[in-house]
This record gives sequence, structure tokens and C-alpha cells, in this order.
Amino acid sequence: MDRMKIIKRRLSMSLRSARPVDDSLSELAEQIALDEPSTSRDNGIVHENVKMGSDGESDQASGTSSDEVQSPVRVRMRNHCHRRISTEDINKRLSLPADIRLPESYLEKFAMNSPPFDKPMSRRLRRASLSEIGFGKLETYIKLDKLGEGTYATVFKGRSKLTDNLVALKEIRLEHEEGAPCTAIREVSLLKDLKHANIVTLHDIIHTDKSLTLVFEYLDKDLKQYMDDCGNIMSVYNVKLFLFQLLRGLSYCHRRKVLHRDLKPQNLLINEKGELKLADFGLARAKSVPTKTYSNEVVTLWYRPPDVLLGSTEYSTPIDMWGVGCIFYEMMTGRPLFPGSTVEDQLHLIFRILGTPSEETWPGITTSEEFKSYNFPHYKAEPLVNHAPRIDSDGLDLLSKLLQFDAKKRISAEEALHHAYFKTLGDQVQTLPDSKSHLYICKGLGAFC
Repeated sequence: MDRMKIIKRRLSMSLRSARPVDDSLSELAEQIALDEPSTSRDNGIVHENVKMGSDGESDQASGTSSDEVQSPVRVRMRNHCHRRISTEDINKRLSLPADIRLPESYLEKFAMNSPPFDKPMSRRLRRASLSEIGFGKLETYIKLDKLGEGTYATVFKGRSKLTDNLVALKEIRLEHEEGAPCTAIREVSLLKDLKHANIVTLHDIIHTDKSLTLVFEYLDKDLKQYMDDCGNIMSVYNVKLFLFQLLRGLSYCHRRKVLHRDLKPQNLLINEKGELKLADFGLARAKSVPTKTYSNEVVTLWYRPPDVLLGSTEYSTPIDMWGVGCIFYEMMTGRPLFPGSTVEDQLHLIFRILGTPSEETWPGITTSEEFKSYNFPHYKAEPLVNHAPRIDSDGLDLLSKLLQFDAKKRISAEEALHHAYFKTLGDQVQTLPDSKSHLYICKGLGAFC
């Protein structure tokens, strides 16, 4: 009770003064912590029942009974009289995500790395630190290099002032008469729910009258650029690692009924650690149970499956698996498997290598009006090993299961992950959590492609 009297007296003096209440309470809390005997502390463990306040600060649940006067001051005991506020402390005080690290420039700006403080950082200082930067603000990001431009969007390399990390800024131009392109809406709605080590991370969304900017994690290059840098001769081991990562990300999407629908080397991004991530979900969509009809104008021509080329609008996850097979072949050989210039040319290239489909290889194909209209000659299937001699027997078996005419017969992403081709990666890669990269276990990429 003597302590309660002291607290009340100091609080009363603070309230009568002209100083802000927040500052007075902070100083009072600090003083109480200093007065507390060392025996009340046990190796930094706080024994009070800590609960979180609405502003993210930790408040102490009062230990008084219902008959006692509740103290308006709730404090957390400290070990040391003076301590330097760390980056971790600052992040907690600013209520930022756990993985955010404030750059040194901002620590210096707000004097966070100055000599030890005698009292906690005030709320005013905490909130002022985010007055100029923060999520959802264009000012938070600095544009660096232009990476590419399309019909609706321009992609820039940028840097976040908040984290000092590189980012990719996908700036989508908004047409007033049309609003945001449906591809942008799809990409945002799907990516915000897809959290996986092999899927590009969407960090932030910025909306203005003229543009919608999507802020992604930055990766150094796409698979096409990577293959070009290697002279189109990748090591067999790295091909296996990239293919495994592609299947991991795709399996995660398919388990959530999400179809990518635009797989190609340009949409697979790679960072300096050798992590491969699925990107550009502009054509992706969630597979709807009531409606099975989609547009057949999806997937870049070279990676489009024959059922879609022939006009099928009823498809599911196997649409992506054909593209995986084409990309697998391209990584192994350094050249695209079916580089057609038109739909008819594309089908000709497919049938010349895999053979013209029949009722045996593709049930129902002979009754397809679209198929009959082309009047394709009868091609005999060629051994895949003749076209990809670097692929071993297990790899050829996997490739043939990916390149099935009948979509129902194509191997799924989940099944492909457990194929014998990946046995040399070890058993541990099969049990990795979604948030972990295969690189935690595998030895990683070779020095030269």
C-alpha cells in the first residue's frame, strides 16, 4: 500500500504539471522500474500477466483485488537502468510486421542510434516515424530501372524506403472508361492468398486515380534470361532443382484450385540464391465448381496444350502440366519444344514429335470437328530421347507423363513431385513446409548454370 501511495502522489503531481500526460506517465513508469529491487527480476522474465493494448503496446494486467484501488499506471519491469533501443524494439513499437527492418538512415533520422535513452520513446515519436513513409504510399518507393512494359503495365526495379530492400513495381495504368484491367484484379485477388516459398510475394498495393501499383519482391532475372546467360546449356542438376521448385509452387496453387494458365520461362523468376518462383498471375483464375468453361485464348502458344489449341474451354489443373513438360524440355535442350507460329503450325509440330492422336491415345479426338477440319496427316510418334539425349530414363518417363494428349492422363503436380526423377534430391525435400525453400536442404545451384 505504501507503493500505491507513492504512485498516486507522483501521478497527481504529473497531472498538475503542464507536461503531456503521456510523457509524464512514461517517465513515472521508468522511475518505478528503477526503484524496483533487483530481487523482483529473474533473468529478464516478466512475471506480470502481459496483454496487448490497442496500439500494439504491452500493458500489464493489474494484480490488485477488486477491493483495492486499481492503479492507472501499468508498467513492464526492466532489467537495466539504461539500455540502447534496438531495431527489434523499434519495429515492435511501430507495430510493423516481424520481417520488416528499418534502414539505418531512418534510425539516424529519428536519433534511434544515439546515446542510451533515459525514458521510453513517446507515442508521438513513434507515429511521426511513419508520417512520411508507410504501406500504401507511392512515396515509400523509389523507382530505379525500367524492367519492361506491356499493354496495360510497366514494371520498374525499385527500392523501399521503409525496408531499404529492392522491390519490383508493377505499375498498371487505369483507363477511366474501363477501370482496372481484369488481369490486375485477378492477380491481386489471388496473390494475396498465395503464400509459398516458390510463389512471388506481393508486398504492397498502391491505388491512385491514374494507376494501380503492385509491389512485389524483387528477383534478379527470369528463367529465359537465366538460360540465355548460360548459353542455353544448364547443368542437369540445376534443371532438376528448378523443375522441382516449379512443381512445388504449382502443386500449392492446384491444391487451392488456382490455375496459372500462362506458364512460360518469362513468368518464372529466379533470385541470386537459385530460388525459382511463379510470377505473373494476370491470366490465373480460381477454378469454379459451377462453371467449367473458360477462354481458350490463354497460355502462350508454345506452351499451350493441344486440347486448348483445338478450342476446348473445359479444362482444369492439367492445363498447367503440359506447360511444365515444355519448360522441362527447354531447360534440358536450350530450345523450345514446339515453337509454332500459328495454332495449326503448333499442332503440326506437336503431332510430328508425339504422333497424330488416335482414339487409343486420346479418346474422343476423332469425333472432334475442330480436329477433323485440319485434316492432319498421320505422324508416327518419335522417341523423346532422340530430341533430348541429356535427359535420363527417369526424366524421360516424367516428361512423357507431362506431355499426354488426354488431359485426364497427365500427371499432376503433386504426383510429379514424388516421381523417381527427384529421388536424388533426398527424402527431406518432400516434407518441407510451404514457407521453406528447398535450398535449406539441397546443396544449391552450381557456380556455372
